[in-house]
Amino acid sequence: MSKIFYLMGKSASGKDTIYKKIKEQLPELRTIVIYTTRPIREGEQEGVEYHFVDEEKLQEFQRDGKVIELREYNTVHGIWKYFTVNDGQFDADENYIAIGTLESYKGMRNHLGEEKLVPIYIEVEDGLRLERALARERRQKEPKYEELCRRFLADAADFSKEKLEEAGITRKFFNVDMDKCIGEIVLGIREKM
Repeated sequence: MSKIFYLMGKSASGKDTIYKKIKEQLPELRTIVIYTTRPIREGEQEGVEYHFVDEEKLQEFQRDGKVIELREYNTVHGIWKYFTVNDGQFDADENYIAIGTLESYKGMRNHLGEEKLVPIYIEVEDGLRLERALARERRQKEPKYEELCRRFLADAADFSKEKLEEAGITRKFFNVDMDKCIGEIVLGIREKM
């Protein structure tokens, strides 16, 4: 049975970098790209990190019954939506890697079945995570520090110990040494493929 290896973690936990490195080491894993209505950030590419769409396109997907899960965040820049679409990306005979939130993981699990999803939760100490987030934001043409702070605080609630336990996530991969963390994740994926 095919699996979806679902990377999750608070903002600035290293998910995007880990995701890219895992794809390099396990090229047989196919990718699932989710959609968002938020603006593209400097350095991002359409169809790589996300599919960047407008509200009208989201409504079209909803009318067609293609939205698997949808989250919306009231940011300091307005409401940003993130969602997964049944758009032909899934093949029952392939293994996948995807990035999301705890909420999106639960939505995917509810839609596709618990046996299909393998959670990979990445943990980073909050002080280090805040340093990383600040460094990333400073590299943006127009840094959005207020949004960085909002996300940082929201992550504490969104990824609380209780919510992780409720979702059945017991294993954590600690991203202090990225190479070690990636090695442990790759080993875990190979064991389940």
